[in-house]
Amino acid sequence: MIALLSGILIEKTIAQCVIDVRGVGYRIVVPLTTFYELPEVGQPVVVHIHTHVREDAFSLYGFHSREERAVFQLMISVSGIGPKLAVNILSGIAAGELIRAVTTDDLKRLTGIPGVGKKTAERMILEMKDKAAKFGRETVPAGAVALKTGDQVKDDALSALVNLGYKGSAVKEVIDRIMRETEDVPSLDRLLKQALKTLAG
Repeated sequence: MIALLSGILIEKTIAQCVIDVRGVGYRIVVPLTTFYELPEVGQPVVVHIHTHVREDAFSLYGFHSREERAVFQLMISVSGIGPKLAVNILSGIAAGELIRAVTTDDLKRLTGIPGVGKKTAERMILEMKDKAAKFGRETVPAGAVALKTGDQVKDDALSALVNLGYKGSAVKEVIDRIMRETEDVPSLDRLLKQALKTLAG
């Protein structure tokens, strides 16, 4: 069972990356939070891995920290949540914020995540709450990303939200409005949170 990969990053997209480990290329599915922590192509990288094995597939899911992987593994223990949805959830909310939403019974925040309906959110709270309470705020940081230019942040946010299933025209309108109303250039994490909150409302 693969738990960690260390090698050279040879390809990255919003949804996945490829790491060359001594001549073998491993394709790894990653959430947005991990994507933005990846170095430039050609640079060394270390990714924490969850190996998902089925009869017809062998898939690798990668995370920039052990804590984020632990939250992912906690989510897929919930009935009705598979790896694909768990990655999608982590692309819409930081691991630390997810843990806080679960432990505080914040249904509104959870149902604001693309792909999470009321029943799924209720199951998450019911089945994750006790275990989630063990994750301290310091153990699972909300996470941050490096500062980018306004245009880069807008483009990244638009691509990410469209990838999550939102319509491009609606996303662009929301992002443009947030950028106009914000004096400084927001981080991608902050822009995504504001946009997701607006789109969910």
